[in-house]
Amino acid sequence: MKFKNNELLRQFEVRCSGRFVSIEYSIQERKLFLTKFDANGCEDEVFINDFIRSILDFAEEKRMRVVPVNSNIVAFFKKNPSYKELLAVGIKI
Repeated sequence: MKFKNNELLRQFEVRCSGRFVSIEYSIQERKLFLTKFDANGCEDEVFINDFIRSILDFAEEKRMRVVPVNSNIVAFFKKNPSYKELLAVGIKI
């Protein structure tokens, strides 16, 4: 899935049925902190999961560790244990 990395606003952005979906982030010491998720009324869970997967693939490509701060992102990690290897050292979900 193609998404936009808006570095000025520090968020990943994508459109879902004309609605704007975003995940805010912060990068510190090769760690990607996923801080805020805004679905903006998008109810398509498959689309949202694909969006999160594409962000995690981006983090893996850049050799970054992920720190999920938002509860929606934490829930994604619980449902998809194959992505737990991307978690920063010391984080257990």
